[in-house]
Amino acid sequence: MRYISAMKTLSLLFLTIISSFVSTAQVISFNIDKANLDNALAAQLDSIYKLDQLVRMDYIRARELNLATPVTDSLLRVLRKTDRENLIAVNYIVKKHGWLSPQKVGFNGAQGLFLVIQHADLKTQQRYLPIIKEAEKKGEILSSNLAILEDRINMREGKKQAYGSQGFTDSETGKKYIYPIVDVDNLDKRRKAMGMPPMQEYVKDWNTESYKKQLPEIERLAKKKNLILAH
Repeated sequence: MRYISAMKTLSLLFLTIISSFVSTAQVISFNIDKANLDNALAAQLDSIYKLDQLVRMDYIRARELNLATPVTDSLLRVLRKTDRENLIAVNYIVKKHGWLSPQKVGFNGAQGLFLVIQHADLKTQQRYLPIIKEAEKKGEILSSNLAILEDRINMREGKKQAYGSQGFTDSETGKKYIYPIVDVDNLDKRRKAMGMPPMQEYVKDWNTESYKKQLPEIERLAKKKNLILAH
């Protein structure tokens, strides 16, 4: 009887360990069966995804080409209006259907859902963060999506980011920076745990030691109000 009891205890311990591992495993891909998709929702969210990206690319391209201020300002107004309208649609969809995974609406549809939140205001992001954390645990959203949302929220709250996904441009000099990162030495370990590539693959000419030396100045700049945040 003692032997059976001991075996049961070990089995329960093993299952607990496995369960813990599964719940923290990174989500980097999905098995999508097109036959199981909600085609109407998939099409709606795919359109939202494409529109979200289109208005951003237009605005970013205009800035890179140094087009006249009235042009970039006009494109920025279009971008913000699109974000507001997309958010209204996404709020309605999530309220009615809950969080929708790629298995339900396809990869682009699910990305459209996430990106609208990623580009929303801070209060909206804070409200959706627990929902997205739970979706990631269930394998319904990329781990990297959760990481970049957490980075953006931390940035907006004046905290250091964990995964190095957020950058900004000093509007006075036009120089681009990676927003302050906590514990830089272990950055790539955290990125790997969330299915993200090493920082050297993400940022051209990335050098950890150089970044650490620049960090005090980056922190000073990050406290200024005249920053141009990445969209």
